[in-house]
Amino acid sequence: MEVVTAEVVTQRVVLFDFDGVLIHGDAFYLFVRERYKRAPWRVLLAVLCSPLLLLQLPLSRRLPLRTLVRIALLGMGEKRYQAAANAFAAILVQRSRQFCRDGLQALRRHQVAGDRVIVVTGCEHALVSGILQQLGLVDLEVLASQLRRGWLGMRPQWHNVGRRKVEKLAQHGLTAWQVAYGDSMYDAPMLKLAAEAVLVNGTPTLCKKIEKALGRAVTRVEWF
Repeated sequence: MEVVTAEVVTQRVVLFDFDGVLIHGDAFYLFVRERYKRAPWRVLLAVLCSPLLLLQLPLSRRLPLRTLVRIALLGMGEKRYQAAANAFAAILVQRSRQFCRDGLQALRRHQVAGDRVIVVTGCEHALVSGILQQLGLVDLEVLASQLRRGWLGMRPQWHNVGRRKVEKLAQHGLTAWQVAYGDSMYDAPMLKLAAEAVLVNGTPTLCKKIEKALGRAVTRVEWF
């Protein structure tokens, strides 16, 4: 009797950062800037809060940024925020030069190859998901920063950067992956656990820092 053995093929897991890898710049920063642009009263409120921002700055650079984000989201509930994020995503994708053509092509190639592609980003979940959908990128898993509803509007809940990306992936059931694409030292923890770490548009200095943090060489790519 002939015994037929089936070769088990394991699906590769491939991680992509978003800001700086698939898009030039910071998508959530662009969204927040648009919120201020559309409502001058938010700018005025930020100016009135400037003494508080100056007091926060020596303690942490993140504190004044969080305050500015809260002002940008003031008065917005979940539904209103979702609508605003979707509307901005539709506008943003019209700016073709804003996006990294090579990065998007690489992501699509991984999808065609049957890889499990996950976007792991510090960008906010609703916003990055809306942008990816507008770009026609479907069947993607997205692990991103999250907001929560507060008394005065939406506010940051989980900032998915640095080691928090690894924590989020662990919650997602992943502790190692085949390929990871990143563009900054914030991605070092995620890159370290990849069989192949890819640094996107990194300077020689950044590359040396990343390789020192990882204890091994990385693949460097120049994407436009």
